[in-house]
Amino acid sequence: MQFSYSWLKTQADTELSADKLEHLLTMSGLEVEEAETAAPAFAGVVIAEVKSVEKHPDADRLNVTRVDAGTGGLVQIVCGAPNVKAGIKVPCSLPGAVLPGNFKIKPTKMRGVVSDGMLCSTDELGLPDDGVNGLHILPQDAPVGVNIREYLDLDDTVFTLKITPNRADCLSIKGIAREVSALTGCAFRQPEIHTAPITGSRKQPVQIDAPADCGRFISRVIENVNARATTPDWMKQRLERSGIRSISALVDIGNYVMLEIGQPMHVFDADKLSGSLHIRRAREGETLECLNEKTVSLSENTLVVADEKGALSLAGLMGGAASAVSDGTQNIVLEAAWFAPEIIAGKSRQYGFGSDSSFRFERGVDYRLQADAIERATELVLQICGGAAGEMVEALGELPEAKQVGLRLSRLKTVLGVDIPAEQAEIILQHLGLQPEKTAEGFRVTAPSFRFDIEIEADLIEEIGRVYGYENIPDDYTSGRLKMLELPETRRPRFAVYNEMAARGYREVVSYAFVDEQWEQDFAANADPIRLQNPLAAQYAVMRSTLIGGLVEILQNNLNRKQNRVRVFEIARVFGKGSDGLFVQNEHIGGLWYGAAMPEQWGEKTRNVDFYDIKADVENLLKNKAVEFVKTEHPALHPGRAANIVSDGLVIGFVGELHPKWLQKYDLPQAPLVFEIDMAAVLECGKTRYRTVSKFQPVRRDLAFVMPEAMSHNELSAALKGAANKLVQEISVFDVYRGTGLPEGMKSVAVKVILQDMENTLTDEAVEPLIGKLVGAATAAGARLRS
Repeated sequence: MQFSYSWLKTQADTELSADKLEHLLTMSGLEVEEAETAAPAFAGVVIAEVKSVEKHPDADRLNVTRVDAGTGGLVQIVCGAPNVKAGIKVPCSLPGAVLPGNFKIKPTKMRGVVSDGMLCSTDELGLPDDGVNGLHILPQDAPVGVNIREYLDLDDTVFTLKITPNRADCLSIKGIAREVSALTGCAFRQPEIHTAPITGSRKQPVQIDAPADCGRFISRVIENVNARATTPDWMKQRLERSGIRSISALVDIGNYVMLEIGQPMHVFDADKLSGSLHIRRAREGETLECLNEKTVSLSENTLVVADEKGALSLAGLMGGAASAVSDGTQNIVLEAAWFAPEIIAGKSRQYGFGSDSSFRFERGVDYRLQADAIERATELVLQICGGAAGEMVEALGELPEAKQVGLRLSRLKTVLGVDIPAEQAEIILQHLGLQPEKTAEGFRVTAPSFRFDIEIEADLIEEIGRVYGYENIPDDYTSGRLKMLELPETRRPRFAVYNEMAARGYREVVSYAFVDEQWEQDFAANADPIRLQNPLAAQYAVMRSTLIGGLVEILQNNLNRKQNRVRVFEIARVFGKGSDGLFVQNEHIGGLWYGAAMPEQWGEKTRNVDFYDIKADVENLLKNKAVEFVKTEHPALHPGRAANIVSDGLVIGFVGELHPKWLQKYDLPQAPLVFEIDMAAVLECGKTRYRTVSKFQPVRRDLAFVMPEAMSHNELSAALKGAANKLVQEISVFDVYRGTGLPEGMKSVAVKVILQDMENTLTDEAVEPLIGKLVGAATAAGARLRS
């Protein structure tokens, strides 16, 4: 919501400076996004009247003017504007004036003719474009010699508010003025609504066919209007400073009433209507050409205003071109309505365009404001465009019921932590228009028609708290004793995971949970993802079931910016469907490593990252758990370079190299390594257990086995561990050999076995039978001891 401070002061009698008002509004919940003066800084520009114009003797496009700038004599100024002529009044910068950009005006000669100043256009003063090629022409009653900043109120402040969805009542000058009155105690002057004299005979019949969607609809015919009338400068100025451009007098009046009191309006050309107006749901296949020159196909969930021939406008969203007013319009129909927010919400996104009206209707408009809006618009139309007003025609549907909410003073003190006197609380509620009635425990409040958000006691406490001032609540009143819950010994702190990843060179990223459906097919082979009913865009149509797609997209973005070494991770939720058909969401951690294993340096040769590099990162991440890596096939990963991460017999994640076909599809020069693990497994850890350290020396035996290439070292290790007893402390692979001396299709895997007893020194007599048992287990699994 954008508004002019000068306009606000016509309804709120406040003398606060713009800076103090900005702070006050922000602290009360109406965040001020921006506050700036109506025009950039300049000085020395006054109103001047052009008295004479003569052609420059030595330049075809220049004129020599003499102007009265209120200095006691005529000033000669050379001007090149095409619209300069005698009798007009324009801004004039005299010598010594400073224009925007610190441009100083000095006496000069232009083609040999002295020029003692400059006549100005809107562009030269930094004002909104008035659509005129040349000088900014002022009204004929503009006083000569008066400073232009004073005359045009250019020191006015324009505020831009970031209104939250629950405060639709503040989307008008009236609403903001009421708020300022409550915050400061200043007088609130509501716009005066005058009943128009009925001199016209025409009426516009109205019928509500969808009473649940439209609670009230009022029409009024005004005959014999002058549609070519010029919008007054004061109205243009207020509209421009509210971010709305002037179009025509009739359209501007509707916009002005919307900004002034908060009721969106529409103006029809009465002679383009056929019979009664019907407020109904659109018929499937019905089309409408809108005022923005877009033709839309309407669906049955859309409310329209129609006549006997068909749809005339999208209710609450935008009017249709067929019934729009034009310069040739003679008779108009003013329309003001209350539409249920639910029927308007989402239509801007559905049809690809919105409006100031839909922005208000979908948040909630005062359902008692429509008659006032019609009377106010009628007054302005008769004043500016003339005409004869007919009687209002009103149709009623289902209107909201006023809610009654109780407020306990004891609860108010408990929640806010400060004792606000009952008299002060009552005054605050009255200033907010909440109509408090005293009860034994506090007050009973009837929510006014303009406050849809007052539903429960907490809403009233919030209103009193923000008007009382959060800054006025002492800090020590809000402190409390909170018991910190202990972290179980079997659960790892979350921050430790973030620190661990950062310590290993990964950077955290955050990506959308909404993803392209193709990602789900490519990286998860998910043909039935969770689809969104109303996606933000086509590429965000489904919920992700894996983090890989987002990590690959981030890699692409980095490669496009010439980053050839990328290490990123993300901790986020993924979404799927359970066996019972219900949706489930689990938190995962995903990581990606691309490019060189180490940063470029002199101490180590550059090599690309490989499977074992990222496997080491995963092992470090899961160092508190016993895990193993089992060869697998995964739709996102390279066959033969992918493994499931298994703990206690359960697959908790996967790790591997991206599949070559995705390198080609996603235009990646080389393969990144990725992993994804269930975050619950990462955070889970076993209890810390004490184990006695043996006093006796360990015994090491190295065994080399010849085994088929197809046999994995996991199979070998599993066979050896199955035959081990308590003396075996460690079994691990330390070398793999392929080449001369081995049969084709075979490899040699060297394993070290560490044995140790807690009570005795081991002898060969105890060790050799156990080693024989291990060799026998390996032989049974398909390996033989290498000679």
